[in-house]
Amino acid sequence: MKKIILSLIVGIMLIPSNVKADEGMWFLMFIERLNHRDMQKMGLQLTAEEIYSINNHSLKDAIVQFNGGCTAEVISKDGLVLTNHHCGYNTIAELSTSEKNLLKDGFWAKNREEEIKPSSLYVRFFVRMDDVSKRILSKVNDKMTEAEREKAVNQEIALIEKENNEGGKYTVSVRPFFQGNEYYYFVYQDYRDVRFVGAPPESLGKFGGDTDNWEWPRHTADFSMFRVYADANGNPASYSQNNVPLQPKHYLPINIGGLKEGDFAMILGYPGRTNRWMPAGGIEQNVKFAYPAWVEGAKTGMDQMKKYMDQNDDLNLVYASKFAGTANYWKNRQGMIDALTKFETAKSKASQEKKFYKWANKKENKAKYGNVISNINKYYALTNEKTRHDNYLQQLFRTTAFGTIGRTLGRQLDNYVKADPAKRAEMAPAITQMADGMFKKLYLPAEKDLLAAQLKLYATKSKGYAIAPAVEKIGAANNYDYTKYVNAALDLSVLTSKERVIAFLELPSEAMLENDPLYILSNDLVSHFMAKSDEIVKAENDFGASFRLLVEGLRESKIGTIKYPDANSTLRLTYGKVRALPADKRNDAKINYYTTMDGMVKKYKKGDQEFDLPTRLIDMNKERSYGRFVDKDGSMHVNFLTDNDITGGNSGSPVLNGKGELIGLAFDGNIEAMAGDVIFDPALQRTINVDIRYVLWVIENFSGAKHIVDEMTLVN
Repeated sequence: MKKIILSLIVGIMLIPSNVKADEGMWFLMFIERLNHRDMQKMGLQLTAEEIYSINNHSLKDAIVQFNGGCTAEVISKDGLVLTNHHCGYNTIAELSTSEKNLLKDGFWAKNREEEIKPSSLYVRFFVRMDDVSKRILSKVNDKMTEAEREKAVNQEIALIEKENNEGGKYTVSVRPFFQGNEYYYFVYQDYRDVRFVGAPPESLGKFGGDTDNWEWPRHTADFSMFRVYADANGNPASYSQNNVPLQPKHYLPINIGGLKEGDFAMILGYPGRTNRWMPAGGIEQNVKFAYPAWVEGAKTGMDQMKKYMDQNDDLNLVYASKFAGTANYWKNRQGMIDALTKFETAKSKASQEKKFYKWANKKENKAKYGNVISNINKYYALTNEKTRHDNYLQQLFRTTAFGTIGRTLGRQLDNYVKADPAKRAEMAPAITQMADGMFKKLYLPAEKDLLAAQLKLYATKSKGYAIAPAVEKIGAANNYDYTKYVNAALDLSVLTSKERVIAFLELPSEAMLENDPLYILSNDLVSHFMAKSDEIVKAENDFGASFRLLVEGLRESKIGTIKYPDANSTLRLTYGKVRALPADKRNDAKINYYTTMDGMVKKYKKGDQEFDLPTRLIDMNKERSYGRFVDKDGSMHVNFLTDNDITGGNSGSPVLNGKGELIGLAFDGNIEAMAGDVIFDPALQRTINVDIRYVLWVIENFSGAKHIVDEMTLVN
């Protein structure tokens, strides 16, 4: 990796200085004022109104948030939705069995009747947004504590949301930006009848696995398809056989003419989280305390899951989605550690803060800004060890089924046992349903090993901050080997199977629940995680106010140059160009901005979990059977690079040309630019995308599902 990064840096030094990535994740409502002229110079042919309009259909009407975490786009007049394979992974795994393994073998519905409804899946359409900063900030003052400020803000938010939801028709969300210096509201409409249409086999959809994740060159068919259904009037409706495919206000035409380096590319999507105003102390805390614990905890969970996943297909399906999500962020956080360390990001932030400190302590600024930096640094110094502790504990919660069960299912049983008989009768069905969902795909031997391993890691590595009392007591009595205790606790607990929960509902006992060893352990873990000393509470209050003032002061003084708000899962537009990285001998492509199917076949390893390929694909590539999706150079392009500014949550986002036509599907970033969530690097920043022609080839030529492609609008 060091040699690769060195070659990248040398190559980047040779790139003309006028070639740069375009930083920024921009609000659509400000595109005309802030970005439109720049975008036109780069190749945009649309008006700002064609991108974002309240009164007429526009590009924003074709972009949806997918199940609360990813992005997707509507690509047909009948509500066909395209997103990443890894975004649909959990749903595909849920719908799979060892007898009919849709995840492993792929699936394409032959007709609408074969499209499958998962237990829970929704898409969210963006309706409009507006600025409510003045209204909300008029309700607060500098004398308030952070808790008082939050209460006042939340009260006004509740009023704004009620005023704009039209009696429950819309979901309204008011979000803070620039660390609480600005506020905007967003109006959405949710559709919950979303059905699985198809996806390639896992060998294509996840080709390269964890080895290639966050790496370039890539050769992945990272896509899946769904369809949105509505009632006869086009309104959101619960699942019904009477529902019909949604007729969207706008859907994306698909350009199969190919692309070249320097072509304009814009991405619309729901980026999850950036922290580009983060102080130097926060970066240091992440690099030295939080992320190493995250990485180690994630790896511990993955190792335990993998032991069981390798045993058979049934167990693989039980943990496939959780493993994939854990592995993704495990590699991401290690990449963040490496990038932030290598490029001395904290040092550059500290240099900015030094300038701010000098400005803040001028006579006219000192009363307001003078203590900002000291308060921020005090907070990080006080919470470094707690952050390490919390990240070990968070990975226990994320990778095990029982870490937080005392506050989920356990709390429901506690409410049940204390209720009168009539109320219990009302509560029982919901608790039974909750237990059914929880235990449907759960393997107790694996959960025992997961919990024991994570408890040992947490207890032995979180020594800088006191661990949960029950965990310390059990560990001290057992040389910090939790295997025996966990096995006994889970064997005795009422919280480990649907049958035991039902038996408890039939014969409830408050004493039984209060003495349940798993219930006690889980509550102790969660309570300890949430507990804060008075000193930390005070430091948090000072930090919240100071961080907000830091951002305000950086903007006022012009020391901070960021013009766009941090990402926070609200719809944004980012623009740039198709852009290569320096030549790389690992990529057979003539120019290092795309990869080909030839390169993918060269990676092929028969029987390998990450690099196996279907024989049919190898044969079709050998025969050059690419159909109408072949590139002008005679090869099948698979993935390509742009220099757009994206982050997690942009997975599944459409890559559009200057006419607003779909040319690709964003799915990843490059590991060399992993510091991008904190500081944008115009030289290294790249977005990795699936070429839309490869998507269509997999559907039409490889899978024989031409009827799916036929409902799209293709242009050259």
